[in-house]
Amino acid sequence: QVQLVESGGGLVQPGGSLRLSCAASGSGFTINLRAWYRQAPGKERELVALKTSGGTTNYADSVKGRFTMSRDNAKNTVYLQMNSLKPEDTAVYYCNSPSATGVRFRWGQGTQVTVSS
Repeated sequence: QVQLVESGGGLVQPGGSLRLSCAASGSGFTINLRAWYRQAPGKERELVALKTSGGTTNYADSVKGRFTMSRDNAKNTVYLQMNSLKPEDTAVYYCNSPSATGVRFRWGQGTQVTVSS
């Protein structure tokens, strides 16, 4: 069973940067992690970044130009570089891959990002 482990979160001041990592394990094959999500307190989980089947990466309007998703397929790891962080970016961040019925893998524990002065 594939396990997802997110890391790299923390407390950062507005305008700061963080780099999140998500490592997938439990499979002998390359795991195609394609998306980052986040869930703020009291809100639904939302899609933040998605690598399409065509190879491009789409971002939520709220993070466009500030967040960059990348992957290291050899390590079954995806990253989310977050710059110019804002208080409204405060959330628990998760990785996964979308499927026709939701997501492909069981959710990991996520990593908490708190943007506050």
